[in-house]
Amino acid sequence: MAAAGMKPISKLVMTGTKTTSLQNRIQTSYIIIISLMLVAPVISLASSWYHTLKYDQMIANVSKTNRLNQIVRSDISNELWDIVAGNKDFDEGRQYGIIRDINSRLDNIKFSTEQQDNRQLLEVAGRAMDTLSRYVDQLGFQMEQQYPVTANEKTLDEIRGVADLVSDILQDFIVLEIESVARTNEQIKNTAAALSLVQIFVVAAVMLFAVLAQRSLAVSINRPISELEKLSSQIAAGNLAARADLPNVRELDNLTENLNSMAVKIKELIDANIREQKNLQKSEMKALQAQITPHFLYNTLDSIIWLAEGRQYEQVISVTRNFSSFFRRSLSRGKEWVSVKDEFEHVLNYLTIQKIRYRDILDYSIDYDNEMADKTMLKLLLQPLVENALYHGIKNKRGRGRLSVKGWREKPYLCFQVADDGIGLKPERLEDINKQIDGSLDSSELSDVYGLYNVNKRLALYYNSGTKLHIESRYREGTVVTFKLPEIREYV
Repeated sequence: MAAAGMKPISKLVMTGTKTTSLQNRIQTSYIIIISLMLVAPVISLASSWYHTLKYDQMIANVSKTNRLNQIVRSDISNELWDIVAGNKDFDEGRQYGIIRDINSRLDNIKFSTEQQDNRQLLEVAGRAMDTLSRYVDQLGFQMEQQYPVTANEKTLDEIRGVADLVSDILQDFIVLEIESVARTNEQIKNTAAALSLVQIFVVAAVMLFAVLAQRSLAVSINRPISELEKLSSQIAAGNLAARADLPNVRELDNLTENLNSMAVKIKELIDANIREQKNLQKSEMKALQAQITPHFLYNTLDSIIWLAEGRQYEQVISVTRNFSSFFRRSLSRGKEWVSVKDEFEHVLNYLTIQKIRYRDILDYSIDYDNEMADKTMLKLLLQPLVENALYHGIKNKRGRGRLSVKGWREKPYLCFQVADDGIGLKPERLEDINKQIDGSLDSSELSDVYGLYNVNKRLALYYNSGTKLHIESRYREGTVVTFKLPEIREYV
Protein backbone atom coordinates (compact mmCIF):
# COMPACT_ATOMS: atom_id res chain seq x y z
CA MET A 1 0.00 0.00 0.00
CA ALA A 2 1.44 3.30 -1.03
CA ALA A 3 0.97 6.69 0.57
CA ALA A 4 1.46 10.27 -0.48
CA GLY A 5 5.11 9.90 -1.48
CA MET A 6 4.60 7.04 -3.88
CA LYS A 7 4.88 7.16 -7.66
CA PRO A 8 1.92 8.55 -9.62
CA ILE A 9 -0.76 6.38 -11.16
CA SER A 10 0.52 7.00 -14.67
CA LYS A 11 3.91 5.59 -13.68
CA LEU A 12 2.37 2.56 -12.05
CA VAL A 13 1.10 1.48 -15.45
CA MET A 14 4.58 1.70 -16.97
CA THR A 15 6.23 -0.86 -14.68
CA GLY A 16 8.51 -3.43 -16.29
CA THR A 17 6.77 -6.41 -14.72
CA LYS A 18 4.93 -8.57 -17.19
CA THR A 19 1.17 -8.40 -16.82
CA THR A 20 -0.65 -11.72 -16.59
CA SER A 21 -4.27 -12.63 -17.04
CA LEU A 22 -6.24 -14.72 -14.56
CA GLN A 23 -8.49 -15.89 -17.37
CA ASN A 24 -5.50 -17.08 -19.42
CA ARG A 25 -3.96 -18.80 -16.41
CA ILE A 26 -7.21 -20.58 -15.62
CA GLN A 27 -7.64 -21.60 -19.26
CA THR A 28 -4.04 -22.87 -19.38
CA SER A 29 -4.57 -24.83 -16.16
CA TYR A 30 -7.74 -26.39 -17.55
CA ILE A 31 -5.95 -27.31 -20.79
CA ILE A 32 -3.07 -28.93 -18.89
CA ILE A 33 -5.43 -30.84 -16.57
CA ILE A 34 -7.61 -32.01 -19.46
CA SER A 35 -4.53 -32.99 -21.47
CA LEU A 36 -3.12 -35.00 -18.55
CA MET A 37 -6.48 -36.65 -17.97
CA LEU A 38 -6.67 -37.61 -21.65
CA VAL A 39 -3.19 -39.15 -21.80
CA ALA A 40 -4.08 -42.47 -20.17
CA PRO A 41 -7.48 -42.89 -21.91
CA VAL A 42 -5.96 -42.10 -25.30
CA ILE A 43 -3.06 -44.53 -24.77
CA SER A 44 -5.46 -47.14 -23.41
CA LEU A 45 -7.86 -46.69 -26.29
CA ALA A 46 -5.08 -46.86 -28.89
CA SER A 47 -3.52 -49.90 -27.26
CA SER A 48 -6.86 -51.66 -26.87
CA TRP A 49 -7.75 -50.85 -30.45
CA TYR A 50 -4.41 -52.18 -31.72
CA HIS A 51 -4.49 -55.39 -29.68
CA THR A 52 -8.15 -55.95 -30.42
CA LEU A 53 -7.53 -55.70 -34.16
CA LYS A 54 -4.51 -57.95 -33.84
CA TYR A 55 -6.41 -60.42 -31.67
CA ASP A 56 -9.42 -60.43 -34.02
CA GLN A 57 -7.16 -60.95 -37.03
CA MET A 58 -5.47 -63.94 -35.43
CA ILE A 59 -8.79 -65.49 -34.49
CA ALA A 60 -10.05 -64.86 -38.01
CA ASN A 61 -6.91 -66.47 -39.45
CA VAL A 62 -7.41 -69.52 -37.25
CA SER A 63 -11.03 -69.77 -38.34
CA LYS A 64 -10.15 -69.31 -42.02
CA THR A 65 -7.29 -71.83 -41.82
CA ASN A 66 -9.52 -74.37 -40.12
CA ARG A 67 -12.12 -74.09 -42.90
CA LEU A 68 -9.36 -74.24 -45.51
CA ASN A 69 -7.96 -77.37 -43.86
CA GLN A 70 -11.31 -79.08 -44.30
CA ILE A 71 -11.30 -78.19 -48.01
CA VAL A 72 -7.75 -79.50 -48.46
CA ARG A 73 -8.47 -82.79 -46.65
CA SER A 74 -11.72 -83.70 -48.38
CA ASP A 75 -12.76 -81.62 -51.39
CA ILE A 76 -9.75 -82.31 -53.66
CA SER A 77 -9.57 -86.04 -52.85
CA ASN A 78 -13.30 -86.54 -53.27
CA GLU A 79 -13.40 -84.65 -56.54
CA LEU A 80 -10.43 -86.62 -58.03
CA TRP A 81 -11.81 -89.93 -56.75
CA ASP A 82 -15.02 -89.33 -58.71
CA ILE A 83 -12.89 -88.73 -61.80
CA VAL A 84 -10.68 -91.82 -61.28
CA ALA A 85 -13.75 -93.93 -60.51
CA GLY A 86 -15.26 -92.82 -63.81
CA ASN A 87 -18.16 -90.91 -62.30
CA LYS A 88 -17.18 -87.82 -64.30
CA ASP A 89 -14.65 -86.81 -66.91
CA PHE A 90 -11.45 -85.03 -65.96
CA ASP A 91 -12.46 -81.95 -67.90
CA GLU A 92 -15.78 -81.79 -66.06
CA GLY A 93 -14.21 -81.87 -62.60
CA ARG A 94 -13.78 -78.87 -60.25
CA GLN A 95 -10.27 -79.85 -59.18
CA TYR A 96 -8.56 -76.77 -60.62
CA GLY A 97 -11.21 -74.44 -59.19
CA ILE A 98 -10.69 -75.99 -55.77
CA ILE A 99 -6.90 -75.58 -56.12
CA ARG A 100 -7.28 -71.90 -57.13
CA ASP A 101 -9.66 -71.30 -54.21
CA ILE A 102 -7.17 -72.92 -51.79
CA ASN A 103 -4.28 -70.80 -53.15
CA SER A 104 -6.40 -67.64 -52.93
CA ARG A 105 -7.32 -68.40 -49.34
CA LEU A 106 -3.67 -69.12 -48.50
CA ASP A 107 -2.61 -65.77 -49.98
CA ASN A 108 -5.32 -63.96 -48.02
CA ILE A 109 -4.33 -65.58 -44.75
CA LYS A 110 -0.63 -64.99 -45.45
CA PHE A 111 -1.30 -61.29 -46.14
CA SER A 112 -3.02 -60.82 -42.77
CA THR A 113 -0.41 -62.78 -40.79
CA GLU A 114 2.19 -60.68 -38.93
CA GLN A 115 4.39 -63.43 -37.47
CA GLN A 116 7.28 -64.32 -39.80
CA ASP A 117 7.36 -68.01 -38.79
CA ASN A 118 3.67 -68.36 -39.48
CA ARG A 119 4.06 -66.74 -42.89
CA GLN A 120 6.87 -69.17 -43.75
CA LEU A 121 4.59 -72.10 -42.93
CA LEU A 122 1.99 -70.73 -45.32
CA GLU A 123 4.66 -70.29 -47.99
CA VAL A 124 5.61 -74.00 -47.53
CA ALA A 125 1.92 -74.88 -47.85
CA GLY A 126 1.80 -72.84 -51.06
CA ARG A 127 4.75 -74.75 -52.54
CA ALA A 128 3.08 -78.03 -51.53
CA MET A 129 -0.03 -76.86 -53.36
CA ASP A 130 2.12 -76.27 -56.43
CA THR A 131 3.31 -79.91 -56.15
CA LEU A 132 -0.29 -81.03 -55.72
CA SER A 133 -1.27 -79.09 -58.83
CA ARG A 134 1.45 -80.83 -60.85
CA TYR A 135 0.18 -84.23 -59.65
CA VAL A 136 -3.30 -83.25 -60.78
CA ASP A 137 -1.89 -82.29 -64.18
CA GLN A 138 -0.12 -85.67 -64.31
CA LEU A 139 -3.36 -87.44 -63.44
CA GLY A 140 -5.13 -85.60 -66.23
CA PHE A 141 -2.36 -86.62 -68.69
CA GLN A 142 -2.59 -90.23 -67.58
CA MET A 143 -6.32 -90.33 -68.01
CA GLU A 144 -6.02 -88.71 -71.39
CA GLN A 145 -3.47 -91.38 -72.42
CA GLN A 146 -5.74 -94.01 -70.85
CA TYR A 147 -3.23 -95.26 -68.32
CA PRO A 148 -4.28 -98.29 -66.27
CA VAL A 149 -6.49 -97.64 -63.26
CA THR A 150 -3.71 -98.80 -60.95
CA ALA A 151 -1.46 -96.03 -62.28
CA ASN A 152 -4.19 -93.48 -61.80
CA GLU A 153 -4.86 -94.73 -58.30
CA LYS A 154 -1.17 -94.48 -57.51
CA THR A 155 -1.13 -90.85 -58.69
CA LEU A 156 -4.28 -90.23 -56.65
CA ASP A 157 -2.50 -91.60 -53.59
CA GLU A 158 0.35 -89.15 -54.24
CA ILE A 159 -2.20 -86.35 -54.44
CA ARG A 160 -3.74 -87.46 -51.13
CA GLY A 161 -0.31 -87.55 -49.54
CA VAL A 162 0.43 -84.00 -50.66
CA ALA A 163 -3.02 -82.89 -49.48
CA ASP A 164 -2.31 -84.49 -46.08
CA LEU A 165 1.01 -82.65 -46.01
CA VAL A 166 -0.74 -79.33 -46.73
CA SER A 167 -3.30 -80.19 -44.06
CA ASP A 168 -0.54 -80.91 -41.53
CA ILE A 169 1.16 -77.63 -42.40
CA LEU A 170 -2.13 -75.80 -41.95
CA GLN A 171 -2.65 -77.54 -38.63
CA ASP A 172 0.81 -76.42 -37.52
CA PHE A 173 -0.10 -72.88 -38.61
CA ILE A 174 -3.24 -73.06 -36.52
CA VAL A 175 -1.20 -74.11 -33.49
CA LEU A 176 1.28 -71.24 -34.02
CA GLU A 177 -1.53 -68.73 -34.44
CA ILE A 178 -3.17 -69.95 -31.23
CA GLU A 179 0.17 -69.51 -29.48
CA SER A 180 0.37 -65.99 -30.94
CA VAL A 181 -3.15 -65.34 -29.64
CA ALA A 182 -2.02 -66.46 -26.20
CA ARG A 183 1.01 -64.16 -26.36
CA THR A 184 -1.20 -61.28 -27.52
CA ASN A 185 -3.59 -61.94 -24.67
CA GLU A 186 -0.64 -61.79 -22.27
CA GLN A 187 0.46 -58.52 -23.85
CA ILE A 188 -3.05 -57.13 -23.36
CA LYS A 189 -2.88 -58.02 -19.67
CA ASN A 190 0.54 -56.46 -19.28
CA THR A 191 -0.55 -53.34 -21.17
CA ALA A 192 -3.67 -53.05 -19.01
CA ALA A 193 -1.53 -53.27 -15.87
CA ALA A 194 0.90 -50.67 -17.23
CA LEU A 195 -1.95 -48.38 -18.21
CA SER A 196 -3.41 -48.72 -14.73
CA LEU A 197 -0.11 -47.55 -13.29
CA VAL A 198 -0.01 -44.71 -15.82
CA GLN A 199 -3.56 -43.77 -14.88
CA ILE A 200 -2.65 -43.70 -11.20
CA PHE A 201 0.39 -41.56 -11.99
CA VAL A 202 -1.67 -39.21 -14.17
CA VAL A 203 -4.36 -38.83 -11.49
CA ALA A 204 -1.68 -38.07 -8.91
CA ALA A 205 -0.01 -35.59 -11.27
CA VAL A 206 -3.35 -33.92 -12.03
CA MET A 207 -4.20 -33.64 -8.35
CA LEU A 208 -0.76 -32.19 -7.58
CA PHE A 209 -1.00 -29.74 -10.47
CA ALA A 210 -4.55 -28.74 -9.47
CA VAL A 211 -3.44 -28.04 -5.89
CA LEU A 212 -0.45 -26.01 -7.09
CA ALA A 213 -2.55 -24.14 -9.65
CA GLN A 214 -5.22 -23.42 -7.04
CA ARG A 215 -2.64 -22.06 -4.62
CA SER A 216 -1.00 -19.98 -7.35
CA LEU A 217 -4.35 -18.52 -8.44
CA ALA A 218 -5.36 -17.94 -4.83
CA VAL A 219 -2.18 -15.98 -4.23
CA SER A 220 -2.66 -14.06 -7.50
CA ILE A 221 -6.23 -13.14 -6.52
CA ASN A 222 -6.23 -12.88 -2.73
CA ARG A 223 -3.15 -10.71 -2.35
CA PRO A 224 -4.24 -7.99 -4.82
CA ILE A 225 -7.81 -8.08 -3.49
CA SER A 226 -6.47 -7.75 0.06
CA GLU A 227 -4.45 -4.73 -1.04
CA LEU A 228 -7.50 -3.25 -2.75
CA GLU A 229 -9.56 -3.89 0.39
CA LYS A 230 -6.97 -2.03 2.47
CA LEU A 231 -7.01 0.80 -0.06
CA SER A 232 -10.81 1.06 0.02
CA SER A 233 -10.77 0.98 3.84
CA GLN A 234 -8.23 3.80 3.93
CA ILE A 235 -10.27 5.82 1.43
CA ALA A 236 -13.42 5.18 3.48
CA ALA A 237 -11.51 6.34 6.58
CA GLY A 238 -10.65 9.59 4.82
CA ASN A 239 -7.06 8.87 3.78
CA LEU A 240 -7.38 10.08 0.20
CA ALA A 241 -3.60 10.07 -0.24
CA ALA A 242 -3.54 6.26 -0.14
CA ARG A 243 -2.61 4.42 -3.33
CA ALA A 244 -2.18 0.79 -4.42
CA ASP A 245 0.51 -0.62 -6.71
CA LEU A 246 -0.66 -2.44 -9.83
CA PRO A 247 -0.86 -6.22 -9.13
CA ASN A 248 0.17 -6.96 -12.75
CA VAL A 249 -2.97 -9.03 -13.17
CA ARG A 250 -4.93 -7.85 -16.20
CA GLU A 251 -8.37 -8.29 -14.62
CA LEU A 252 -7.35 -6.37 -11.48
CA ASP A 253 -5.13 -3.68 -13.01
CA ASN A 254 -8.09 -1.64 -14.24
CA LEU A 255 -9.83 -1.97 -10.87
CA THR A 256 -6.67 -0.79 -9.09
CA GLU A 257 -6.24 2.12 -11.48
CA ASN A 258 -9.90 3.07 -11.04
CA LEU A 259 -9.62 3.01 -7.24
CA ASN A 260 -6.46 5.11 -7.36
CA SER A 261 -8.14 7.50 -9.78
CA MET A 262 -11.26 7.55 -7.62
CA ALA A 263 -9.18 8.59 -4.59
CA VAL A 264 -7.65 11.40 -6.65
CA LYS A 265 -11.04 12.46 -8.01
CA ILE A 266 -12.68 12.39 -4.57
CA LYS A 267 -9.91 14.57 -3.17
CA GLU A 268 -10.26 16.96 -6.10
CA LEU A 269 -14.05 17.05 -5.66
CA ILE A 270 -13.75 17.66 -1.92
CA ASP A 271 -11.24 20.44 -2.52
CA ALA A 272 -13.47 21.90 -5.21
CA ASN A 273 -16.50 21.62 -2.95
CA ILE A 274 -14.64 23.40 -0.15
CA ARG A 275 -13.69 26.16 -2.55
CA GLU A 276 -17.26 26.29 -3.84
CA GLN A 277 -18.65 26.51 -0.34
CA LYS A 278 -16.25 29.32 0.47
CA ASN A 279 -17.25 31.11 -2.72
CA LEU A 280 -20.91 30.52 -1.88
CA GLN A 281 -20.47 31.95 1.58
CA LYS A 282 -18.67 34.92 0.09
CA SER A 283 -21.48 35.36 -2.43
CA GLU A 284 -24.12 35.26 0.27
CA MET A 285 -22.20 37.70 2.40
CA LYS A 286 -21.78 40.00 -0.58
CA ALA A 287 -25.48 39.66 -1.33
CA LEU A 288 -26.35 40.71 2.20
CA GLN A 289 -23.75 43.45 2.16
CA ALA A 290 -25.16 44.71 -1.13
CA GLN A 291 -28.53 45.12 0.57
CA ILE A 292 -27.19 47.02 3.56
CA THR A 293 -24.73 49.34 1.81
CA PRO A 294 -24.35 52.72 3.44
CA HIS A 295 -25.82 54.26 0.32
CA PHE A 296 -29.01 52.23 0.73
CA LEU A 297 -29.11 52.94 4.46
CA TYR A 298 -28.51 56.66 4.03
CA ASN A 299 -31.14 57.02 1.33
CA THR A 300 -33.71 55.13 3.37
CA LEU A 301 -32.98 57.07 6.57
CA ASP A 302 -33.02 60.37 4.65
CA SER A 303 -36.41 59.40 3.30
CA ILE A 304 -37.67 58.70 6.80
CA ILE A 305 -36.33 62.06 8.04
CA TRP A 306 -37.86 63.86 5.06
CA LEU A 307 -41.23 62.22 5.71
CA ALA A 308 -41.05 63.05 9.42
CA GLU A 309 -40.25 66.69 8.70
CA GLY A 310 -43.23 66.78 6.38
CA ARG A 311 -45.35 65.37 9.26
CA GLN A 312 -46.21 62.34 7.13
CA TYR A 313 -46.20 60.10 10.16
CA GLU A 314 -48.17 57.24 8.60
CA GLN A 315 -45.63 56.93 5.82
CA VAL A 316 -42.80 57.15 8.36
CA ILE A 317 -44.33 54.24 10.23
CA SER A 318 -44.85 52.30 6.97
CA VAL A 319 -41.30 52.84 5.71
CA THR A 320 -39.78 52.03 9.09
CA ARG A 321 -41.87 48.88 9.40
CA ASN A 322 -40.90 47.74 5.89
CA PHE A 323 -37.27 48.68 6.55
CA SER A 324 -37.23 46.51 9.67
CA SER A 325 -39.06 43.66 7.96
CA PHE A 326 -36.66 43.86 4.98
CA PHE A 327 -33.59 43.18 7.12
CA ARG A 328 -35.34 40.58 9.24
CA ARG A 329 -36.29 38.60 6.13
CA SER A 330 -32.81 39.06 4.64
CA LEU A 331 -31.23 37.44 7.67
CA SER A 332 -34.00 34.81 8.15
CA ARG A 333 -32.34 33.71 11.40
CA GLY A 334 -29.53 32.07 9.38
CA LYS A 335 -31.89 29.84 7.37
CA GLU A 336 -31.14 29.13 3.72
CA TRP A 337 -34.71 28.23 2.77
CA VAL A 338 -37.86 30.31 3.09
CA SER A 339 -41.44 30.09 1.93
CA VAL A 340 -42.49 31.61 -1.39
CA LYS A 341 -44.73 33.96 0.54
CA ASP A 342 -41.79 35.27 2.63
CA GLU A 343 -39.68 35.77 -0.51
CA PHE A 344 -42.42 37.89 -2.11
CA GLU A 345 -42.93 39.77 1.17
CA HIS A 346 -39.21 40.55 1.14
CA VAL A 347 -39.53 41.97 -2.39
CA LEU A 348 -42.58 43.98 -1.29
CA ASN A 349 -40.60 45.46 1.64
CA TYR A 350 -37.81 46.44 -0.72
CA LEU A 351 -40.07 48.03 -3.34
CA THR A 352 -42.11 49.86 -0.70
CA ILE A 353 -38.95 51.50 0.55
CA GLN A 354 -37.67 52.29 -2.95
CA LYS A 355 -41.05 53.69 -3.96
CA ILE A 356 -40.53 56.55 -1.50
CA ARG A 357 -37.38 57.61 -3.28
CA TYR A 358 -38.38 56.85 -6.88
CA ARG A 359 -42.07 57.69 -6.67
CA ASP A 360 -41.89 59.80 -9.82
CA ILE A 361 -40.42 57.06 -12.02
CA LEU A 362 -41.44 53.76 -10.39
CA ASP A 363 -44.64 51.78 -10.52
CA TYR A 364 -44.66 48.13 -9.54
CA SER A 365 -46.94 45.15 -9.15
CA ILE A 366 -46.49 41.86 -7.28
CA ASP A 367 -48.64 38.86 -8.03
CA TYR A 368 -48.30 35.13 -7.33
CA ASP A 369 -50.56 32.09 -7.01
CA ASN A 370 -51.83 31.49 -3.51
CA GLU A 371 -51.34 27.72 -3.90
CA MET A 372 -47.59 28.21 -4.05
CA ALA A 373 -47.38 30.48 -1.01
CA ASP A 374 -46.33 27.73 1.41
CA LYS A 375 -43.87 26.05 -0.94
CA THR A 376 -40.17 26.16 -0.09
CA MET A 377 -37.52 28.03 -2.08
CA LEU A 378 -33.98 29.34 -1.62
CA LYS A 379 -33.99 32.83 -0.12
CA LEU A 380 -32.74 36.04 -1.76
CA LEU A 381 -33.48 35.03 -5.36
CA LEU A 382 -36.04 37.67 -6.36
CA GLN A 383 -34.77 40.82 -4.59
CA PRO A 384 -31.41 40.96 -6.50
CA LEU A 385 -33.32 40.62 -9.78
CA VAL A 386 -35.73 43.41 -8.76
CA GLU A 387 -32.81 45.63 -7.73
CA ASN A 388 -31.09 44.96 -11.06
CA ALA A 389 -34.28 45.82 -12.97
CA LEU A 390 -34.67 49.07 -11.02
CA TYR A 391 -31.11 50.38 -11.22
CA HIS A 392 -30.13 49.13 -14.72
CA GLY A 393 -33.51 49.19 -16.42
CA ILE A 394 -35.99 51.74 -15.18
CA LYS A 395 -33.52 54.40 -13.93
CA ASN A 396 -31.83 54.52 -17.34
CA LYS A 397 -35.11 54.94 -19.20
CA ARG A 398 -35.63 58.69 -18.58
CA GLY A 399 -39.26 58.42 -17.78
CA ARG A 400 -41.74 56.54 -15.71
CA GLY A 401 -41.31 52.79 -15.72
CA ARG A 402 -43.15 49.78 -14.43
CA LEU A 403 -41.70 46.74 -12.69
CA SER A 404 -43.68 43.54 -12.17
CA VAL A 405 -42.87 40.48 -10.08
CA LYS A 406 -44.89 37.32 -10.75
CA GLY A 407 -45.06 33.76 -9.54
CA TRP A 408 -47.10 30.83 -10.80
CA ARG A 409 -47.19 27.10 -10.56
CA GLU A 410 -46.56 24.63 -13.41
CA LYS A 411 -46.33 21.23 -11.79
CA PRO A 412 -43.78 20.09 -10.86
CA TYR A 413 -42.19 23.55 -11.07
CA LEU A 414 -42.55 26.91 -9.37
CA CYS A 415 -42.12 29.68 -11.95
CA PHE A 416 -40.91 33.22 -11.25
CA GLN A 417 -40.58 36.33 -13.41
CA VAL A 418 -39.18 39.81 -12.91
CA ALA A 419 -40.05 42.16 -15.81
CA ASP A 420 -39.48 45.84 -16.46
CA ASP A 421 -40.17 48.23 -19.32
CA GLY A 422 -36.88 50.03 -18.84
CA ILE A 423 -34.08 50.77 -21.26
CA GLY A 424 -33.51 47.11 -22.20
CA LEU A 425 -30.37 45.58 -23.70
CA LYS A 426 -28.82 45.54 -27.13
CA PRO A 427 -28.28 42.02 -28.58
CA GLU A 428 -24.50 42.10 -28.17
CA ARG A 429 -24.81 43.32 -24.57
CA LEU A 430 -27.36 40.59 -23.79
CA GLU A 431 -25.02 37.97 -25.26
CA ASP A 432 -22.13 39.33 -23.19
CA ILE A 433 -24.21 39.23 -19.97
CA ASN A 434 -25.29 35.64 -20.62
CA LYS A 435 -21.67 34.62 -21.08
CA GLN A 436 -20.66 36.34 -17.86
CA ILE A 437 -23.33 34.85 -15.63
CA ASP A 438 -22.94 31.36 -17.13
CA GLY A 439 -19.12 31.43 -17.16
CA SER A 440 -16.47 30.72 -14.58
CA LEU A 441 -15.42 34.30 -13.96
CA ASP A 442 -14.51 35.17 -10.42
CA SER A 443 -17.11 37.39 -8.78
CA SER A 444 -14.50 40.13 -8.37
CA GLU A 445 -14.33 40.45 -12.16
CA LEU A 446 -18.06 41.15 -12.48
CA SER A 447 -19.45 44.64 -12.41
CA ASP A 448 -23.05 45.57 -13.09
CA VAL A 449 -24.20 41.96 -13.55
CA TYR A 450 -23.11 40.75 -10.12
CA GLY A 451 -26.70 40.39 -8.89
CA LEU A 452 -27.62 38.24 -11.88
CA TYR A 453 -24.43 36.20 -11.55
CA ASN A 454 -25.03 35.62 -7.83
CA VAL A 455 -28.59 34.39 -8.34
CA ASN A 456 -27.63 32.17 -11.29
CA LYS A 457 -24.72 30.66 -9.35
CA ARG A 458 -26.81 29.92 -6.28
CA LEU A 459 -29.51 28.31 -8.42
CA ALA A 460 -26.93 25.91 -9.89
CA LEU A 461 -25.38 25.17 -6.49
CA TYR A 462 -28.56 24.55 -4.54
CA TYR A 463 -30.69 22.96 -7.25
CA ASN A 464 -28.90 21.63 -10.35
CA SER A 465 -26.92 22.79 -13.35
CA GLY A 466 -30.12 22.94 -15.44
CA THR A 467 -31.76 25.46 -13.10
CA LYS A 468 -30.69 28.91 -14.26
CA LEU A 469 -31.87 32.33 -15.28
CA HIS A 470 -33.45 32.94 -18.67
CA ILE A 471 -33.08 36.54 -19.85
CA GLU A 472 -35.03 38.14 -22.70
CA SER A 473 -34.51 41.79 -23.57
CA ARG A 474 -35.11 44.33 -26.34
CA TYR A 475 -33.41 47.67 -26.46
CA ARG A 476 -35.74 50.52 -25.38
CA GLU A 477 -38.54 48.01 -24.70
CA GLY A 478 -37.54 46.25 -21.49
CA THR A 479 -36.18 43.08 -19.95
CA VAL A 480 -37.78 39.88 -18.65
CA VAL A 481 -35.91 37.49 -16.33
CA THR A 482 -37.51 34.12 -15.53
CA PHE A 483 -36.48 30.93 -13.78
CA LYS A 484 -38.12 27.69 -12.65
CA LEU A 485 -37.59 25.80 -9.40
CA PRO A 486 -38.56 22.20 -8.74
CA GLU A 487 -41.15 21.83 -6.01
CA ILE A 488 -39.44 20.49 -2.92
CA ARG A 489 -41.94 20.54 -0.08
CA GLU A 490 -44.13 22.88 1.86
CA TYR A 491 -42.23 25.24 4.10
CA VAL A 492 -42.49 24.45 7.81
